[in-house]
Amino acid sequence: MNISEVSFDERGLVPAVVQDARSKAVLTLAYMNKEALEKTLELKETVFYSRSRQELWHKGETSGNTQKVVSLHFDCDQDALLIQVIPSGPACHTGSYSCFYKSITDQTTDLKPDRFAILDELLHVLAERKAALPEDSYTSKLFQEGVDRIAKKIGEEAGEVIIAAKNNDAEEMSMESADLLFHLLLLLTERDVPFDRVLDVLQERHQ
Repeated sequence: MNISEVSFDERGLVPAVVQDARSKAVLTLAYMNKEALEKTLELKETVFYSRSRQELWHKGETSGNTQKVVSLHFDCDQDALLIQVIPSGPACHTGSYSCFYKSITDQTTDLKPDRFAILDELLHVLAERKAALPEDSYTSKLFQEGVDRIAKKIGEEAGEVIIAAKNNDAEEMSMESADLLFHLLLLLTERDVPFDRVLDVLQERHQ
């Protein structure tokens, strides 16, 4: 990125939308001045400018909830930034995964649902669980037990899919395949591998 191309406002600031590179959830909206942007590029972790304190703010410096920068783009007018990150904890000071956790609109719709939207929703939930680790959550427990336990579950579920296929049981195979896909997505989240990377590989192989 050429910082000289970024259009800062009259206060010397530019808005920065921070997005989870894995789930694509928007985590927060913050602001950067030139120095904060330079520090972000240098550290490869988000550094913002606090308008209330009028000073630089390295996200997670005290809480440990840092945000590792994966990519950084500016928009067509060059007056807004989009930063994709791998967060190491909640983005919000309230302890929530994202600052955008309150809804003011009815989420129901008459449109035909996207059959693949459940994947985006599931990736969002998995990223949220990893960041917050809520109690009494099966997913949180697996994250805490680590990669070996999750990998073992994938092996178990893959075996169940094979058995269902051998039994020619479509219902059982559908259910076991769902379990397998869930645990695979969980493992990708645990290892901070965006699902988009998997899709990119499939696309490249298809071409």
